[in-house]
Amino acid sequence: MTGETVTLYEAIGGKTTIAKLVQRFYELMDTLPEAARCRAVHPPSLKGSQAKLQDYLTGYLGGPPVYVEKHGHPRLRSRHFGAAIGPQERDEWILCFRRAMDETIDNPKLREIIWPTIERLAHHMQNKG
Repeated sequence: MTGETVTLYEAIGGKTTIAKLVQRFYELMDTLPEAARCRAVHPPSLKGSQAKLQDYLTGYLGGPPVYVEKHGHPRLRSRHFGAAIGPQERDEWILCFRRAMDETIDNPKLREIIWPTIERLAHHMQNKG
């Protein structure tokens, strides 16, 4: 044993896997009828959202802090106040993210480790009843 710590970012495949995860997440959000309310709170083009989520997840999972370097502290909740996120939008976001994770992160143990924090994050973003 080398004693080196491996981050979740490295364990799932780094930049390549994060890019696939985020791309699949937004593809699902953009095409699933059951994600229509979640999609509706996003801008017409998902390009900017996709880039920001990719940067955020990179640092969040232990990779380079690219989001912070580009945009400063995430302040995710306050950045999302302009979008009405209720239980349905939250659950649709969770549906898309869960499906995207299942399709892009091969190791079920790693998905199991990552999932609770992603789910908590989604609940934290809810800003309406």
